[in-house]
Amino acid sequence: MDIGDQFSLEHLLFKERVCKFCGQKKDLISEFYMTRKNKKGLPSAYAYECKECTVKRVMESRKRRDPFQDWGYPDW
Repeated sequence: MDIGDQFSLEHLLFKERVCKFCGQKKDLISEFYMTRKNKKGLPSAYAYECKECTVKRVMESRKRRDPFQDWGYPDW
């Protein structure tokens, strides 16, 4: 028996997960990014950080980064 046969999309439709950063319970499919595209249909294929927290984390890390830190004068 294949494990993929035991799960279907209907099992995931009403699945909720708690975001590990904000602690809110949210819908798995619409509120979390899929991190493993080859494992479609499994709850483990989705991230533990909701989309809102992911966007906030990425925006904050980009604000802190100095745009001229990695830049150097070309040496030609």
